[in-house]
Amino acid sequence: MDDLESWKKLAREHRGITQELAGFIAGLRAQDVPAHTKEILSKALVDTLGCGLYGLTTPWGGIMRDFAHEQQGPAEAALWGAGAKVSVANSVLSSGTAIHSFDFDDHSRAKIHPGALVVPVVLALGEREGADSDTLLAAMAAGYETMNRVSQAANPSRTRMRGWHLTGTTGTLAAAAAASVILKLDAATTASALGLAGTQSAGLWAFTADGGMSKRMHPGRSAQAGVVAALLAKRGFQGPRYILEAEDGGLLFGMSDSPRPGQLVDRLGKRWHADETCFKPHAACGSNHACIDAALQLMREHRFAVSDIERVVAGIASVVNTQTGFDYRADSVLNAQMSLRYNIAVAMFDGQAYLEQFTPERIVEKNVVALAQKIEIEIDPEIDRAYPEIYGGKVSFVTRSGETFTCKIDYSRGMPENPMQREEIARKYMSLGAAAVGKEAAAEILAAADRLFESGTAAPLAKLLMNAKILPQAPGSEALAG
Repeated sequence: MDDLESWKKLAREHRGITQELAGFIAGLRAQDVPAHTKEILSKALVDTLGCGLYGLTTPWGGIMRDFAHEQQGPAEAALWGAGAKVSVANSVLSSGTAIHSFDFDDHSRAKIHPGALVVPVVLALGEREGADSDTLLAAMAAGYETMNRVSQAANPSRTRMRGWHLTGTTGTLAAAAAASVILKLDAATTASALGLAGTQSAGLWAFTADGGMSKRMHPGRSAQAGVVAALLAKRGFQGPRYILEAEDGGLLFGMSDSPRPGQLVDRLGKRWHADETCFKPHAACGSNHACIDAALQLMREHRFAVSDIERVVAGIASVVNTQTGFDYRADSVLNAQMSLRYNIAVAMFDGQAYLEQFTPERIVEKNVVALAQKIEIEIDPEIDRAYPEIYGGKVSFVTRSGETFTCKIDYSRGMPENPMQREEIARKYMSLGAAAVGKEAAAEILAAADRLFESGTAAPLAKLLMNAKILPQAPGSEALAG
């Protein structure tokens, strides 16, 4: 969209969409959330808690928890794994960072990780306000819906190609939406909260240049910004109520060269984006899962040994190539999780890409590194056209005898079209939670999470999370069955 006048015309045509979204958020009630959507959100809660508990065992998760403890503030909300309460803003900074600390949390084809910031806000602010189960459910639904819609309206592929990390840029508004429901803000005040949140949006992809920890922080910082925005709006601090569509400085037009503002409110209240939440069986970037599944399927079906394979070629979308197709440097756990080449190579050797495959020791093992550095990547036109509506991937093995075997996966395990069942999510949670706090404590937290949307408040779950004792351990646990 090079024509500035066309751009301005598009902005004028959609003037008022931020306030329309705010009206939806302010009016949302638990009974409006379809049963299937509630079930998805319940699964997301459990998955997110497992990721967060495990994240507290990582260096970056521990650093942020200690920082939040030092900053403290009023004793409003549980600081997970610290045996203490801190301000809501500091609580969500820590838990949001922990949840995203191993890149194992839920995501969507809008290229976002909603659970990592929506769940911390729902639990922490819900604890402070004594919110009931219906309010907690409505708040979580509002956060997921807002984040997905803002990202889709910005056009996630085009936004990503400009270097933005959408979890950071769209997350502030999702956090503000969830907080606005818990604080029971009216539509005008909710629009103000969205405006204050949007003006704090940030998150850049530069972490892949050197494996910096900033990606881990983006959900925590977004959650913190969104909570502060809603609390300020409630006090009368006014934010820009055209934050998404303003001609000059609107977020959608600032983030993307091809925004789609109409998608923000298209079928609002009828299409529930939470239904399209994706869960991860592999501890790696979601855009790589199709190729991981394809490589695993080829290895299983043909009973290959790695030594049987002469060449490996991965076919992916151009955006994925920019994001994860970089040369593997074996310089950090983060870059190993993001690297398509490493993900395929370690899956071929180990038959999985779980916790054990992303330790400081494993990511530098010479045989895996050598294979990763030999893997070829090409842009597949069909996959490229379908992305991000379909997170597809294709892997071809050329054997030493000269035969070629190819597997193409459109819907990897955990996508809505190939979902992980509730029992699988619970097993994943227990694998992560038990590794972090022991089986007994993990099971107690799971039971409390399963009751959250049915009765009571967030207080019992918050207390368990606060008092959970984090075990000193190295990453590693039993892989998921199946």
